[in-house]
Amino acid sequence: MLEIKNLYKSYGEKKVLQGIDINVANGDIYGFIGKNGAGKTTTIKSVVGINTFDKGEIIIDGMDILEKPLECKKITAYIPDNPDLYEFMTGMKYLNFVGSIFELEPERAREDIFSLANTFDLTADLNEPISSYSHGMKQKLAIISALIHKPKLLILDEPFVGLDPEATFYLKEEFKKMVQNGAAIFFSTHVLEVAQNLCNKIAILKDGKIVISGKTNEVTTNKSLENIFMELVNDKI
Repeated sequence: MLEIKNLYKSYGEKKVLQGIDINVANGDIYGFIGKNGAGKTTTIKSVVGINTFDKGEIIIDGMDILEKPLECKKITAYIPDNPDLYEFMTGMKYLNFVGSIFELEPERAREDIFSLANTFDLTADLNEPISSYSHGMKQKLAIISALIHKPKLLILDEPFVGLDPEATFYLKEEFKKMVQNGAAIFFSTHVLEVAQNLCNKIAILKDGKIVISGKTNEVTTNKSLENIFMELVNDKI
């Protein structure tokens, strides 16, 4: 579903990505792990078309994002770590707006909006202006807006930041439902325990390079992901 091949990105003299290779298949929940500044967000923004890149390929569902950017975006959803929302809108107007962008049938979209809003305990606030929302409520709204068009590929940057434990639980349940239906999920996180328990595949990034990747149980091999991460990023192996 998502192939990142030999991806390079620099800002001036600073080399941010140095030959990233990642393959996320249908049914995968793929965790992308690294210290601040390792290149995780740069990779993700390249995948969703926000950043340009110097060299390499990014393929989504068999389509090159440089050749077919709109087709790729139609089947992809992206949730950044700090979503920018139209705060002058109400939550409902914003979700209807997103639904119209993806040309969703209004009645079906409405059903899905209320189903997800009930799941994430946001129904009572849908008619309130987004400017009145807390950070956690904005994160929930961004999650709902990403899920209503049923993307084949879900990309998230630190999705659990700002979510309460209940919302975190339900988001993980939504992940599981999506991959059971054939979608793929690729997300960065600093919550290593969640990554180890939720992801079937992981990659650890250091200084713009993948230092280890593969199936989670093979990468960890009877160790905690936290211990593996600390050993790799601190050059202790």
